[in-house]
Amino acid sequence: MVEKPKGRKEEVVTREYTINLHKRLHGCVNFSWKDDSLMLNREERGRRTFKKKAPKAIKEIRKFAQKAMGTKDVRVDVKLNKSIWSRGIRSVPRRIRVRIARKRNDDEDAKEELYSLVTVAEIPAEGLKGLGTKIIDDEDE
Repeated sequence: MVEKPKGRKEEVVTREYTINLHKRLHGCVNFSWKDDSLMLNREERGRRTFKKKAPKAIKEIRKFAQKAMGTKDVRVDVKLNKSIWSRGIRSVPRRIRVRIARKRNDDEDAKEELYSLVTVAEIPAEGLKGLGTKIIDDEDE
């Protein structure tokens, strides 16, 4: 038989991304009941309470990593979790620079062959705007 070459999703790779959390969480806003024209309930307006912003940010980071790396198993580092929650539940950072590594699963009984590990990356002095995706070599780590 002819062997199939490895697909792109099967490689072990590490990349750095800038995730714009502001656009992913813009539905989580504070609202006022004083305006009589806004008598619709929250689902009809598409708004969420701002008290769920940090947990929603973690879920959005997981969703981003799943889509970028093509793995169902996504593990979030403790330092990344602390950096999201550092300003409280409702004041999450607008942008965050993350390093996502697709790694092999060492467990024999694991469902997935690969998993993604999401860690926080160092922020350059110039800021986060304009930074694109950066592929990290094994020597850099």
